[in-house]
Amino acid sequence: MKLPFLLAATAVLSASASRLIHGVNLGSWLVLEPWMLPEGWVAMGGEICSNCQDCINSESAFAKAYPDTVDEKFNEHWSSWFTQSDVDQLVAAGINTVRIPLGWWIVEPLVDRSKEYFPRGGFRQLSRGLKQLKDAGIDVILDHHALPGIQVAGQEFTGLCTTDVEFYTPYNYHRALVWTAVMTTFSHLLPEFCNVVAIEAVNEPIMDASKTPDYGVFQKNFVEVVRAVEFSLGIPVSGINSPGPPSDQGVFGALNFTLTVQNTFNSEVISALKDSISVIVEMSITYGLSGLSGLFPTASRTPLNTAFMDVNWQYNNPSNPADAAIGPQIYDNHLYYSFGGVADANPTAYLKSMCNLQRVQTDAAMRNSPLVFGEWSLATQFEATDDFLRQWADAQKMTYSKGAGWIFWSFKIENSPTASNFTRVWSYFEGLSRGYLTKDPSAYFNPNVCDGY
Repeated sequence: MKLPFLLAATAVLSASASRLIHGVNLGSWLVLEPWMLPEGWVAMGGEICSNCQDCINSESAFAKAYPDTVDEKFNEHWSSWFTQSDVDQLVAAGINTVRIPLGWWIVEPLVDRSKEYFPRGGFRQLSRGLKQLKDAGIDVILDHHALPGIQVAGQEFTGLCTTDVEFYTPYNYHRALVWTAVMTTFSHLLPEFCNVVAIEAVNEPIMDASKTPDYGVFQKNFVEVVRAVEFSLGIPVSGINSPGPPSDQGVFGALNFTLTVQNTFNSEVISALKDSISVIVEMSITYGLSGLSGLFPTASRTPLNTAFMDVNWQYNNPSNPADAAIGPQIYDNHLYYSFGGVADANPTAYLKSMCNLQRVQTDAAMRNSPLVFGEWSLATQFEATDDFLRQWADAQKMTYSKGAGWIFWSFKIENSPTASNFTRVWSYFEGLSRGYLTKDPSAYFNPNVCDGY
């Protein structure tokens, strides 16, 4: 059943967010990617191999290999990889937004421990980091980076490196919707989550849309789940009239309230909300989430932005996420020249391509606006000079700022001899230190960098 309302997306990311996004990803924190900290990974007990399926080269492989120590080892990693010192550096760098990659297993009751292996305890670390970011005044996008069943083959960032892609199935779509209901609830009701401004549905799905059956249906259900939770909590979304539940019912009464208005949302959305209640109860007990019991102030809360990879991420007749929009929605595009296929491997071709990039305009024509470039780096396919990297940073920032802004991948890379080639071009902190990136993220070394291209 379709909702009886269809609304245009708005461009608001937070109460003060008429500003452009100047952001970084907190890569390899709560979804660990061994290439970003190779020596640290090996010290933990992991392995590095050219094909990540052939060794202990993912979170799942590590958890399966070390069931007795995995939680302790990962807690040490989470505690040390992202710290208050990092938050202070972000503030000093003028960063106003972070995108936090999350694995589905951070909502632990969703994991089938008889056959799925992942570390436990990440939710407590997420809460800790969100409080630090909130205190620093930095907005947060919660990015569902690794999906149940995995959304793309052979990638460390899915947490399980395999060719067996099973996300695009009813079972795993449902688990992702339950995850969404849980994270939406926490984003509105837990104090440390109050700087969360968006939840991104799926990071980098398979590009060939013919291999992602019913993904368009999932997109619509994802948005409806977010809005159904907000409907339950009495949070106003333009076009949805909800008085909310009686004020003395608390969160569980609120979610049950929505179950009584099933003519508003489809059966899969109602099922996801219903299943989320037991998950929230279990996590409340495990993590002592006392803030979820009793009363909750929602009048001052605003709807979250739902977020998707843009329609042009896929080919072969993809679904358009703009068709799923109800209330505020943003769109994400990732652009890495270092993997080829964008421009010839030389400085002139790179700058000519970037300075004439039309992705913001192309997306806008498909109603995928506002567009955020949620991942980019300084990496190239050729040996770049320091001078070129300054130009390359300027040109990318200038072009991406034609949309809603940019989020660099990543805030840091391990500072070690093994990772030195990566650190130079993939670490925002290192780019600042080396003078490739301006200390003021809105500034440029050369505001005329695109002249002549």
